[in-house]
Amino acid sequence: MLEFSPLNKTWILDIDGTLVKHNGYKIDGYDTLLEGVKEFFDKISPDDKVILMTARKDEYLEDLKRFLQENNIRYDYLLTNMPMGERIIVNDRKPSGLDMAFAINKDRDNTLNIAYKINIKK
Repeated sequence: MLEFSPLNKTWILDIDGTLVKHNGYKIDGYDTLLEGVKEFFDKISPDDKVILMTARKDEYLEDLKRFLQENNIRYDYLLTNMPMGERIIVNDRKPSGLDMAFAINKDRDNTLNIAYKINIKK
């Protein structure tokens, strides 16, 4: 289980294979939300930022936005045309020792079932 500080977070999430069935929009003609995604998003603080990214081309952007809105998947930024290779996040460590970046890999198209604990702000 991951334990996070009470600070506001920035969540950076891939879309295909993480939130929706990988290439479902191409194969099935529509997106399918994966199990656990709504529950995961319900746990994200409204004060946090959400960045979604995908390798999808801009031509699919409006359909994707509509799908996300219909499924109440919030985001602050939506990045398209991302390379299909690894996503690498580099961040600093606070002088207190608090790590400022985490990476979680999940199996493609499996349930979004990330166990984490967030300390409550006081």
